[in-house]
Parts: sequence; C-alpha cells; structure tokens
Amino acid sequence: MKIEDIFSVKDKVALVTGGSRGVGEMIASAYLANGAKVYITARKAEACNDKANELSERYNAECISIPNNASTLDGIEELYNEVSQKESKIDILVNNAGAAWGEPIEEFSELGWDKVMDLNVKSMFFVTQKFLPLLKKGSTKENPARVINIGSIDGINTPAFENYVYSASKAAVHHLTRHLSSRLVQDNILVNAIAPGPFPSNMLGSAVAHNYAPLVERNPMKRIGTAEDVGGLAIFLSSRAGNFTVGETIICDGGLTASSGHDLTSE
Repeated sequence: MKIEDIFSVKDKVALVTGGSRGVGEMIASAYLANGAKVYITARKAEACNDKANELSERYNAECISIPNNASTLDGIEELYNEVSQKESKIDILVNNAGAAWGEPIEEFSELGWDKVMDLNVKSMFFVTQKFLPLLKKGSTKENPARVINIGSIDGINTPAFENYVYSASKAAVHHLTRHLSSRLVQDNILVNAIAPGPFPSNMLGSAVAHNYAPLVERNPMKRIGTAEDVGGLAIFLSSRAGNFTVGETIICDGGLTASSGHDLTSE
C-alpha cells in the first residue's frame, strides 16, 4: 500500500498523441518525471522534436518525438509502424490529440465540423484499434494496459462559446470510452477518460484572447488547472491504484461542473 508501489509508472512505456503542448505535454511530463518512457506526437515536426528534447533534459528521462498527422488512417498506420519498430509493447495510450472550431451557428462550416469530428472522435477510435496488438502484448489481469481518452467538460456542460462540434465530439468521446471499456476489459486493457476544465493551452488561450482572469473568477477554486492536477490524475489511472477503475469519465475542473447552474457571480 505504499505510494511508490501503488502509484508507480516506472519503466512503463506510454504514447501521448498531441503531446507537445497543453494537457498532452502535462501528462507526458508527469509520466517522465516518474520514470516512464514516453513517445509524443504532433503534426508540427520542429515543435514536437524540440519539446521531446526539452522534456528529456528536464526530467532526465527518455521522451521520443514522432511527428505525425493522426487525423488520417495513413497517418495512424505510419505512427503504429514507427512505434512498433521501437517497442514490442506499450503500457499506456493517451488519446489527447484534438482540435476545436468556433463559428456563429448561421456560419458554421462543414469544413470545421468534419475537421473536429475526424480528429477528436474518428481518429481516437482508429488509433486505439491500431495499437491493440501492442497494448495486449504485455497486459495481464494484475497489470493491465491503459487507454486514457481526453474529453472535456464541454462534452458535459453547455459551453459558453459557439463551438458546437467540439462539445458534440467530446460528448462522443465520453460515450466511446464507456463502450470501448466494456469490450477491452476482456483483453486486460482498461479504458477511461479525463474531462478537463480550463487548463492553459493554445486552444483555450485563443478562445479567451489569452486572458484567463475571467475563467479564474468563475471557477469555485479561483484558479485554472495545473500540470499536477491532470498529470496526477493520469498517473492514478495508469498505475496499480487505478486497476479497478473502468469506463469512467473523471472530471478535472476545480468544481465548475459541480457548480453548474449555481450563480457564482453572486458570491
């Protein structure tokens, strides 16, 4: 029951899609800081390579960059081939790569709808499908492999922004997580999701003009999320401590969802 045993991810091999920034970088950092080997992907090769080098140096650990476009089946195939050439198995898959799109309802485009649905939902399913052989390889009932899907509280609450496809896609991620978990638990693969609230990122930053003050004020904890918040949750789900947690979407938002419908501004 010691922390270093039940929360250990030491020597595990993880793949974090969209791991060069935002929540993906935070989760990759948590794994690296605790002895895991981490592969990160991103579409922009230079940014992905630079981030892998930075994280390797910061945590004295092995972070490997695989620049990749996981929004296409060809890209997913290339990603699998590259990882499988280096590893006989992986212990953790974090499906974090995602996109958002905001437009007024009268102008909302098919291009934006398809881009977000393809990356946030379709690619998440097919990345998981493709990596099943590597996830199954080392998994046992006592030490199951893990899949962590990154959803959003926008898939639970009604968002403040006109990001219709983003909220719909994240609601789909949460349900897909439950469906996948019911099947893959039979193969000793545990599937869960994290639904983050406001965390510093390029995606959220662009939506609020990089002014997080209003979000801080609205949050019951009077702050936005940190790497320790989402990284610690990912470690729980990836370690012995999370071995009996299956098919859950765990909200990580400082109390926003629990307080929805309550007028925080009146306090």
